Amino acid sequence: MSARTVALSVFALFSAAMLGLAAGAVWMVAALYLRHPLPWLALPIGALLAWTIRAGVRPPGRFAAALAASATVLAALYVNLLVAGVLIAGNMGMGLIEAMRTAGLGMLWQLTRMALSPADLAGVALGMLLAAWLAWRRPRRR
Repeated sequence: MSARTVALSVFALFSAAMLGLAAGAVWMVAALYLRHPLPWLALPIGALLAWTIRAGVRPPGRFAAALAASATVLAALYVNLLVAGVLIAGNMGMGLIEAMRTAGLGMLWQLTRMALSPADLAGVALGMLLAAWLAWRRPRRR
C-alpha cells in the first residue's frame, strides 16, 4: 500500500466523519424546528451522505459503503446528543455549549440511549442500508 493510498484513505475517513457531523447538525435544526425527532430523516440524509462519499472515494465499493453507513450512524448519534443537550439547556436556563460541557459526554449518552425508540433504530438501520447500497453502486455512465 502506497503512502498516497493511505493518505487518501485517511482523508476520506476524516471527510466522512465531518460530513456525518454536519448532517447531524442540519438534522437537529429540522427536528427542533418541527419539535419531533424525525427518525425518517435518516433515509434522505443517508442518501445524501452516500452520494457525496461515493463521489469522493475512488473506486466506489466496500470502503465507500462502510464510510457512508458509518457517517449515517454518526449523524444519528450526533443529532440525538445535540437534542439531549438542547433539552438540558432549556430546562436549566443555560446556553447549549455550557449545558453540554456541564452535563458531560456520559450524561448526554445516557439521555440519548433513553430517548431512542424502536422507530429511531429502524430509521437509522434503513438509512445505513440505503447509504451503503448507494455508495457501493457505481455511477451510471452517460
